[in-house]
Amino acid sequence: MEDFIILFLFAITLHNLEEALWLPTWSQHSSKFHRPVGKNEFHFAVIVITSLAYLSSFLYLCYPNLTFIKYILIGFLGSMVVNAIFPHLLATILLKRYAPGVVTGVLLNIPINSLIILRFIQGNEITITGLILSTIIVGIVLLSLIPVLFKVGKSITQQIY
Repeated sequence: MEDFIILFLFAITLHNLEEALWLPTWSQHSSKFHRPVGKNEFHFAVIVITSLAYLSSFLYLCYPNLTFIKYILIGFLGSMVVNAIFPHLLATILLKRYAPGVVTGVLLNIPINSLIILRFIQGNEITITGLILSTIIVGIVLLSLIPVLFKVGKSITQQIY
């Protein structure tokens, strides 16, 4: 399973890098799907979210038998699959223009994370109900964190610059 977790980290890092490079500019013209966000505040938020993915993976690799940690990681995996579809793929289709994150979301996050989730299910380490609940809970936590991270990131970068 360790090799698969490394693939998850590879996928989420590339996905978040793609977003960091292009989403702040894209958000200035896509108010239906994303309020305009500055580069510095977005970069701060994406670094924190990526760090949380690394932390959940590290904790799982150290303590694979701790159910709580396993569910956090699985929730992260599921949330990133959902994230690839809503908003990235949906925004690309509805706006008829590329939404940053759709390529890495569809080509990396969906297949890699789905494979890892499937391995957890096949190994009887999680149920479908557990997958759905952990995805919803972690997804809500991550979505709730984003505006807070934007505010903190904006505040910190305004003080620095």
